[in-house]
Amino acid sequence: MAAEPLLDRDFLEKLERLTIHWQKSFAGLVGGHHLSRFAGPGQEFLDHRNFHYGDDLRAVNWRAYLRLEKLFLKMFQVEPRVPVRMLVDASASMTAHGGAKFEYARKLAAALCYVGLVRLDSIEIHGFGDRLFQRILSTGGRHRISSVMDRLAAMPAGGRTDQLAVVREFISNYSHAGVLILVSDFLEESDNGLKALQYLADFGHELMLLHIWAEEDRTPPWLGELDLRDAETGANLRLDFDESARTRYTRAFDEYAQDLQKLALRSGGRYAGISTAQPLDEVIFGDLIRARGIA
Repeated sequence: MAAEPLLDRDFLEKLERLTIHWQKSFAGLVGGHHLSRFAGPGQEFLDHRNFHYGDDLRAVNWRAYLRLEKLFLKMFQVEPRVPVRMLVDASASMTAHGGAKFEYARKLAAALCYVGLVRLDSIEIHGFGDRLFQRILSTGGRHRISSVMDRLAAMPAGGRTDQLAVVREFISNYSHAGVLILVSDFLEESDNGLKALQYLADFGHELMLLHIWAEEDRTPPWLGELDLRDAETGANLRLDFDESARTRYTRAFDEYAQDLQKLALRSGGRYAGISTAQPLDEVIFGDLIRARGIA
């Protein structure tokens, strides 16, 4: 019996009118359905500049020449396929609470991939934990989405998170800046997570941070004496958890989420905090549009 696809056809059809939004102009590859501030071959007029020896005479504005007796070259807007890359957290922490976060992350990645493919963006997805793995490259239109969803559904999960190592590997492999979407719970044993994200911004990548959490991540439902085990390291922690501790924990979680948002906005990117309790369509047509992640 064939596995059920991550997203059904009716849901995909709702995504047809959306587009992935970005602030910067990226060189990209010609052939997309987005406007850029880069001059080049295209159909949308951008500006004039003075004619220089060696320029293509076919681009001269001859009407302006007849009026002004000067040669001006017409410039047009490039329609680029901007590199859109997604890093999907596949570490063990994403499989906690019954795997709801990992399932949600894969569905969200598939939805955004489809939005990009409709606009002829070049889409590249990686899973990550302590390294990048399972590269999924797709371009050329909406008909490619089935194979993308199949590969996302088959993506394994487990192991530790090392965002700094992942970012260093990513930067060494991708010197050409573009839109970078990170789908993660951003939970890591070390304090290197924010530093790693800042590296990405410093190298010119425009970040869209999609912070996935289960309600148990933000507000633990347990009280009393607890024996906790880290999902990634296996380390054990014994503590006495009361209402006061729960309040402090939730406050610390929210402060961390605010730090992620500030980092994204400070570098010209976007942030959205997403609970797995939220319906996916409400996130896409609500939270992501308000965050200007899509338009």
